Amino acid sequence: MEKLLDLARSLSSDQFGERGLAEVRNIEQEFVEVITFTPADEIVAVLHTVLDEDWMGLPVWARNLAYRMACLQRPDDVALLREAATDLRNFGPDWNEIAAALNERAESLEKDQD
Repeated sequence: MEKLLDLARSLSSDQFGERGLAEVRNIEQEFVEVITFTPADEIVAVLHTVLDEDWMGLPVWARNLAYRMACLQRPDDVALLREAATDLRNFGPDWNEIAAALNERAESLEKDQD
């Protein structure tokens, strides 16, 4: 989890844009590689930590990827689906349809649990 957290903090840093292009690309590539194989619980923990530290700091593409990876691993997690949908709506409207589908899935799962 520490590696992913460090990378997310690097992406969120005010100084991130001041780095050279090669360094920026390396950090972005490493973030993608690490998050691809990180368990959902760790991804969510990192998201909560980084977003609590600076809600707008993490680039939207990194947030979307993180939530997507977590939701793919936990497709029946109602709370996670709703959290991801809310985050997408915060940066929409491009993703409003996807957010609506996530909320519909969450509602369907809840009905099935009752």
